[in-house]
Formats: sequence, C-alpha cells, structure tokens
Amino acid sequence: MASRRHVRYTPLASVDDYDGNGGRAYDPRFDYTPKSFDRIPWKSILLALFLLFLGSLLLFLSFFILTGHMPADNSQAYGLLALGILSFLPGFYETRIAYYSWRGAKGYRFSSIPDY
Repeated sequence: MASRRHVRYTPLASVDDYDGNGGRAYDPRFDYTPKSFDRIPWKSILLALFLLFLGSLLLFLSFFILTGHMPADNSQAYGLLALGILSFLPGFYETRIAYYSWRGAKGYRFSSIPDY
C-alpha cells in the first residue's frame, strides 16, 4: 500500500477551542446562574413529605403489631416494617435537604433535590 506523504493537513482554528492565552475559550453553558439553583421543586418536596408520612405510618403500624397492641401475625409486621423503612428513608432525606435549603444552611441548595 502506498503511503500518503503528500497529504496536506491544515491546523484547526484556535479561536473556537482556545483563547489567546492557551486556556479554554469562554463557554456560556457553564455560567453561574443563581436563579436556576434557587428554584423550589414543589412536586419533589410534596413527594418527599408523602413518603415521610407514609413511612412513619407503616413503621408505627409494624411497631404496634410487634408489641401486641394490634391483633395480627408477626409476618405482617415484618412486611410493614420493610415497607416503612423503604419509604421513610428517602422521604426523610429529601425533606431534610428541603428544610435546610429553606433555612439557608451552608452547603444545602434546592438544586440538590431532583425535580420531577
């Protein structure tokens, strides 16, 4: 196979990729926009509160069944306990982030909560 020694390559334009000082060019996509970080995701907060209250309810029901205050089988209590833990933990986590963001605590922002 013949080699291509006579192919002329042209350098890419440096204006698109780099600035004149050897660093990256200005890209407006990465600008800091504080308004977008402070937008409150209401649907996510309502979902977190719902999960928190549902998890609390299920945990209380499982506690009452296990202690004998409600007549039921222990296997039902373990099922309610597992479902209560699975719903309580994410609800508590996101509610805590929303509360600290609302209070203005350092390191907490509403942008940490996923928006649905």
